[in-house]
Amino acid sequence: MNAIRGGVISYRALFNWLHPAVYGPTLLGKAALQTVFFAMLGRFTGVADDRSFVVGNAIQASAMVGVFGMVMMLANEREFGTLPAVLVTPANRLALFGARAVPVIANGVLVSAFAFAVGTVALDVRVAPGTLPTLALITVLAAASCAMFGLALGSVALRLRDLWVGSNLAYSVLLLLCGAAVPVSALPRLLAAFGRVLPMTHGIEAARLVAAGAAPSAVSGLLLREVMIGLSYGVVGGVLLRHFEAQGRRRAALDNG
Repeated sequence: MNAIRGGVISYRALFNWLHPAVYGPTLLGKAALQTVFFAMLGRFTGVADDRSFVVGNAIQASAMVGVFGMVMMLANEREFGTLPAVLVTPANRLALFGARAVPVIANGVLVSAFAFAVGTVALDVRVAPGTLPTLALITVLAAASCAMFGLALGSVALRLRDLWVGSNLAYSVLLLLCGAAVPVSALPRLLAAFGRVLPMTHGIEAARLVAAGAAPSAVSGLLLREVMIGLSYGVVGGVLLRHFEAQGRRRAALDNG
């Protein structure tokens, strides 16, 4: 519990988008506009119906928090000069950085819920009320999986000075290949294969099936794959953090690339 409390405090300290004037347009406004835009684009191209794009883009909207939030978790510590103080503590690294992912995941779920609400109202999309609990669970799993992807990406902040280009590229790749903007079935074979090892792809597919009336048991395999992908990225992030921290200790340069 103390680790989670520390994660929330660090989240509030490191991010300037928590002010309503910044949080609204940066996260909520962008997520809502993205959802409506791709739904209208899908309506024009006839690739899929409005519900498919609203559900897919609402879940993918949490990637803004999952990618940038987890990268900034380490990059801002380094920029503000507090990273050595964090890494010098004897605290378990899994508990330390795992707890920092909790507010990121919670914020991602909130952004997704807002985008979904705006999309359904603006485009008059109907979703059976009985499917909402399952959709909420899928959203949490997808947001957690994306946060672990962000952790793996953010761990490189211990070695590189500027990760913002990489973060923007990673977010764009997720948007294009996870099935939110372009159905995976419509992608070239190589890109589709790459998209299936990214977070959110299987979660978005499962959410679309549930929204269309599929039983939760019918998407259990997709959800298991989503969880396994998230865990895999989490392991990669943890290993990279340990590796770069050990390198920094040997060079006595925890905050220098």
